[in-house]
Amino acid sequence: MKTKQVIDHIVHWLKAYLDQTGLKGFTIGVSGGIDSAVTSCLCARTRRPVLALNMPIYQAKDQVSRSADHISWLKKNFNNVKGIEVELSSIFDQIKKSFPHDIQDGLTMANTRSRLRMLTLYAFASSHKMLVAGTGNKVEDFGVGFFTKHGDGGVDLSPIADLLKTQVYDLGKRLGIIEDILEAAPTDGLWEDNRTDENQIGASYAELEWAMKYLDSPKKDPLSNRQKKILSIFKGFNAANKHKMNPIPVCLIPGDLKE
Repeated sequence: MKTKQVIDHIVHWLKAYLDQTGLKGFTIGVSGGIDSAVTSCLCARTRRPVLALNMPIYQAKDQVSRSADHISWLKKNFNNVKGIEVELSSIFDQIKKSFPHDIQDGLTMANTRSRLRMLTLYAFASSHKMLVAGTGNKVEDFGVGFFTKHGDGGVDLSPIADLLKTQVYDLGKRLGIIEDILEAAPTDGLWEDNRTDENQIGASYAELEWAMKYLDSPKKDPLSNRQKKILSIFKGFNAANKHKMNPIPVCLIPGDLKE
């Protein structure tokens, strides 16, 4: 991949899209992971105003510190970046108090965390006349649907959604993203036990990328048991999460019924 050209292309695309909207800049949530680090850096390279939000909700200390370190790195390298920490744990506690206990299963509350962050991002973006930049990559957004509907999937534009996870890492190295982020195991940061993405999915991103490519162009060579397992995992997530990846269905009313 021609990383420098890809970086220049995305930065140009971001500036062109922003100019069309008439808005002032970008708001982005920084999690301490590679996707948000790369995306926030690309937004910063537009030289337009960027709000980088660290939004801990009972977060593991290493995630909070990586996020804070990345925001400090952004501010050091780009004078158009403003870093903000919004501690959301107490608000999350209030939501838990308001919700009936019988709906507070692990997945529901993990998704609630993501949606609380989305609400926060849009509050800042609205107030500052900005766009919310998404951080999803191609495997997450169009392969397995590994995101929260109306949570981290609720964004205004997706700068890296046509890049595989390994390609995002390539951009991260080219951009000079700090080593702690490059080396950290990918995690959505939505679970109290600090589980990784691979723990949740059952496959690494490299394996999911292989499955995505294989299904696009199947080979006749025999598959190993692990490869068969990866294909099963990929197909299962893809089927279950179609409702996230496809446009919201609209019930079209026949014209004669509306006359």
